Amino acid sequence: MRIFGTGLPLLQRIRRKIARMRQGRLETFPLYSPFVRGKRGLEIGGPSGSFEKASFCPVYEEIACLDNCDFSQSTVWAEHSESFRFHENKAPGNTLFCDGSALVEVQNATYDVLLSAHNLEHFANPVKALREWQRVLKPSGALVLVLPNYKMTFDHLRMPTKVDHMMEDFEKNTGEEDLTHLPEILDKHDLAMDPPSGTKQEFQKRSESNYLNRCLHHHVFDEHNSRELLSRVGFDVLAVELAAPFHICLLARMK
Repeated sequence: MRIFGTGLPLLQRIRRKIARMRQGRLETFPLYSPFVRGKRGLEIGGPSGSFEKASFCPVYEEIACLDNCDFSQSTVWAEHSESFRFHENKAPGNTLFCDGSALVEVQNATYDVLLSAHNLEHFANPVKALREWQRVLKPSGALVLVLPNYKMTFDHLRMPTKVDHMMEDFEKNTGEEDLTHLPEILDKHDLAMDPPSGTKQEFQKRSESNYLNRCLHHHVFDEHNSRELLSRVGFDVLAVELAAPFHICLLARMK
């Protein structure tokens, strides 16, 4: 799942692609390469422009093989098939259709690296998702995580979610049908920065059916609470870097 869908006007999508190309690679990208080059990976909610050749974190160029997980074959962002094509010159991987926090078909310690771009914020229980991602990673495995920098998105009127709150959601076993944050979202979501959401009434209707579409940003991130969250869940955070126009990029590994 991505922060902005394909409903954006074509010109706006082109401008954002140009911005990604001008961004260049992350300064910390050399740290990423050893964890992805020639490795077997799983992406949650792919494919993502954040990982393409011309983007700031071009891991698709280096990874050997990649499977994908999405909650449905048909989402707001894309139509998915059982074959996951992430690179024109590489064999496609497989697509799992399940919640990213319940990878029941995947055995423990299966993957070398897990990728997620603009996805974790859509989980009502992000700690549960992260724990599940740890389960399917090998002991030496890594997480490549891209989150929306709330200051530069339609979430800018909200405040970053406290990590204590996310940990409490895990302890309470909060489900993906949860709408605890809906009143705040309806009040502070900047619709002017999110044209695909439509009118206030259309946005509310879509949001109330979030379990079916998974569009809500339950939680709001900056570079500080994202690092803290990964650390408290048990990752060793190796790099945190902001990338234009609205990305927080984190590299972490299993301890």
